[in-house]
Amino acid sequence: MPIDAAKAVAAEPRSAEIGWDHKDVLLYHLGLGAGSFQGSPGPATDPDELRYTLESKLHVLPSFATVAGAGKGVIGGLTGPGLDINLASVLHGGQSVEVHRPIPVQGRAVSTSRIAAVHDKGKAAILVLRSEAADDEGPLWTSDAQIFVRGEGGFGGDRGPSRRIELPARAPDRTVERTIREDQALLYRLSGDFNPLHADPEFAKLAGFDRPILHGLCSYGMTLKAVVDTMLGGDVTRIRSYTTRFAGVVFPGETLRIRMWSCAEGTARVQVSVTAVERDDAPVLADTIVDHS
Repeated sequence: MPIDAAKAVAAEPRSAEIGWDHKDVLLYHLGLGAGSFQGSPGPATDPDELRYTLESKLHVLPSFATVAGAGKGVIGGLTGPGLDINLASVLHGGQSVEVHRPIPVQGRAVSTSRIAAVHDKGKAAILVLRSEAADDEGPLWTSDAQIFVRGEGGFGGDRGPSRRIELPARAPDRTVERTIREDQALLYRLSGDFNPLHADPEFAKLAGFDRPILHGLCSYGMTLKAVVDTMLGGDVTRIRSYTTRFAGVVFPGETLRIRMWSCAEGTARVQVSVTAVERDDAPVLADTIVDHS
């Protein structure tokens, strides 16, 4: 079996020094559609967009934690003891990021990664890849990626948690739409995830898709930006944690419909639903929660 669950969980954590600067942050934000007339509510030079695209005004979306270190994240964590995985069988099942303090525009940190759990879903396995980053001042973030590996279940392991969150039975407080550019996956992949599923039509066909799909983490970052811009006054430092389940694929050229609900007073939480407009609101992100101050 390509996945040996016991060996993968027992493996020693791997640590690596990572670094980033304003160019990495700018590239990440551009990959999310920042500054794009179609992907944003205003022109590229709108002051609200320059917070993401101009180094003199720059702040960092917490979802940048998923790409910091230029590729030492999700895909880099799929190798090691007990793991022999074909990328064509891999999908990103879910993601959470907890930020312990605002991410600096430029920094160096030690990132420690390990397989925290392997869940047996019958026809598939789910790997929980945990990455923790800290610099000289202490912890920066903790990131959990749930990696769905088709054909690797049925080994008799624990099924793991099943978390579903019902949407509020009322109209959303805010709804926005964000168009995904045709070249957006090609730009986003420059932040470190070079899985050919997002660029190569032939590879996409081998994985069961008629064309390349957008990175789940790209729609993840686009959604957090929408929440920050429309619900949190553009203040990224208010974010405490952000979690989602990838409920379906989305293709470059499609439009994300992002619905947002403020939760009960005192909870400091936004619940989010993301769907693909052109496919009759097919689910894209579900069970999505942004906790904030």
